Amino acid sequence: MGDYHVHLHRHGPYAGAGPRPGEYPDGLIESYVDTALTRGADEVGFTEHLYRCVEAAPVLGPFWEAAPTIDLARQAEKFFLDDLQLSLERYVQTVTEARDRGLPVLLGLEVDYFPDTIDAVVDLLAPYPWDFLIGSTHWVRGWSVDHGGAQWEFGRRGVRQAYEDYFEIEVMLAESGTVDALAHVDVVKKHGHVLPDPPLDLYEKVVAAAAASGTAVEVSSAGLRQPVSEIYPHPRFLAMFAAAGVPITLASDAHRPEDCALERDLLIREALAAGHTHRVRFRRRTRELVPLR
Repeated sequence: MGDYHVHLHRHGPYAGAGPRPGEYPDGLIESYVDTALTRGADEVGFTEHLYRCVEAAPVLGPFWEAAPTIDLARQAEKFFLDDLQLSLERYVQTVTEARDRGLPVLLGLEVDYFPDTIDAVVDLLAPYPWDFLIGSTHWVRGWSVDHGGAQWEFGRRGVRQAYEDYFEIEVMLAESGTVDALAHVDVVKKHGHVLPDPPLDLYEKVVAAAAASGTAVEVSSAGLRQPVSEIYPHPRFLAMFAAAGVPITLASDAHRPEDCALERDLLIREALAAGHTHRVRFRRRTRELVPLR
């Protein structure tokens, strides 16, 4: 059982903890692998953020300009520029060298979905030997929807409208077939902005799109470490994926070694309770179903 959503660097300007952005000190990857193995995982899939890599900036362009208000645009631009500190080439080299040394690691990438530039992103990524790609929605037309510095927007547009806007982009991502799995598919709830009842109508559209495109969905413990304090996706959402035959991966969204494969056993129990019996294993973007256990 692998952890298929793991990062090697924390977000924002360097604050003294962990490696400096873009640096990969000796033993860094081993520290993630060692933690994962102690928790019963057998491999680690690293998935650095594409948007943090300088090679992606010309392709993504000033996406924050799509924000409906200047305050959202300024927040998104600052967030993006603060995080733009990594090299795609260096990241790929580091993980592939670790794999060549025999470590149980996979080369993945977290790809943010921007409708206007996704084709150019696919072209940018084509030359690299990815094992798998995960797709995410962190920006909704320039709004940093899950960032703590832009939460006022939920009050301005209302939680239901925020969900509709978020899931509109998430459906496009699921339909696109450009990634192998959907990351934290309902991350819009991260800071505790939830509806009185699960929005099944919005869930249904994502499930149908993922089933049609053959895209998996991750079951992630990351939400347990956030104000919402629940897994991604919501249990009802997870059961809908199972009923539609959409396969799953397991994920922690770790940004430090101690979080790698965190709550793995809980994720397996939740997946089994929702009706999933298998999970996906990836190699060079080819998937294989293996039993959950």
